[in-house]
Amino acid sequence: MLIRTVRMTFQEDKVEDFLKVFNESKEKIRHFKGCRHLELNKDYHAENIFSTYSIWEDDAALDNYRHSELFAGVWKSTKALFKEKPVAFSSEKYIEV
Repeated sequence: MLIRTVRMTFQEDKVEDFLKVFNESKEKIRHFKGCRHLELNKDYHAENIFSTYSIWEDDAALDNYRHSELFAGVWKSTKALFKEKPVAFSSEKYIEV
């Protein structure tokens, strides 16, 4: 399984716009072929910083999503709201205690 984390810092006055985009697309993303889990987390101290945490079957599943019309539409709407460049990385569970 591939874990994808994307940390996004939004313009303070655009947070509600982002939440609208996320809420309108979250079920479609979650049910995209190969997506096993999706959550949105908010920074504990900053109201305008969010992270998506998603679990994908493998690289191919994530790549299929990233090349889909769904991603293109969601990303276009989302990136217009950024205050800073997002930080994304992929990982896998290594040790769980």
